[in-house]
Amino acid sequence: MKILVTGGAGFIGSNLVHTLQERYPEAGIYVVDNFSSGHFKNLLGFRGQVITGDISDPSFWEYIGRNFHFDVIFHKAAITDTTVMDQYTMMKTNADSFRYLLELAVKWKAKVIYASSAGVYGNTPPPMREDKGLEPENIYGFSKLMMDYIALEYMEKYPDMSIVGFRYFNVYGPREEYKGKTASMIYQLAVKMIKGEKPRLFKWGQQKRDFVYIKDVIRANLLALEKGVSGIFNVATGKARSFNEIVEILNRELGTNYEVEYFDCPYDFYQEYTEADLSKVKEHLGYEPKYPLEEGIKNYLPYILSKVKR
Repeated sequence: MKILVTGGAGFIGSNLVHTLQERYPEAGIYVVDNFSSGHFKNLLGFRGQVITGDISDPSFWEYIGRNFHFDVIFHKAAITDTTVMDQYTMMKTNADSFRYLLELAVKWKAKVIYASSAGVYGNTPPPMREDKGLEPENIYGFSKLMMDYIALEYMEKYPDMSIVGFRYFNVYGPREEYKGKTASMIYQLAVKMIKGEKPRLFKWGQQKRDFVYIKDVIRANLLALEKGVSGIFNVATGKARSFNEIVEILNRELGTNYEVEYFDCPYDFYQEYTEADLSKVKEHLGYEPKYPLEEGIKNYLPYILSKVKR
């Protein structure tokens, strides 16, 4: 089996690459990345090959098509910074490049598993279901929604192909530290508290998110690889938790007692409350989240402690 992972040096991509390498030792695994937000250290221990390139460049895909053949494509490459407002670059990188990739997948008869986002739902009321409330608040969410529409067109046109889209909610876990300011709130709050600083939250920390641990996300990807299904699915825990709760859990796990410093939210497109309906992904892929927030943070903290200089 030949596997291509785009964005393989990034947070989700690198965790996936290491798991695939362990699970399928005979597979040929290739990573595509331009290292704009991914980091080579995420790939230490990876024994496959890295192809450096820009997914928004059609000539790059022509090169891939001439020189390679893949059975499975995990498409994780994207501009993931939700505060980027450059609409042209966001659409070119996230949506247009997906068409180039799917055309090659058709030629190769390859399975495609790609990253969409809960950003497609914007501030529509939870629980968020795949077939309703598609009102993104920013160009990032819109670009991911356009990817979903492109995917649905290919699913209809090529019913024998397996195309799976995952609308990830708030993913956290090891190897996200290179994302900088776009790393999860869990990582950012933990780092502050480990360094002896007060945690800071937008007023009044009651915003709720469906936080999903990276190990659950990777398991969803493996289920999609093993099953011959097509569709767009939420990947989350199905239970929203507040930012204040994160601080409570971190205080408990770290043995600290920090009070939160609150400040005004500077964004007018901020998602206040996300929570996934998981009925579709449970039915079609047999996905069940294994890490509620308490367990995920507990599993993650030793990694963060190993990375933070105090």
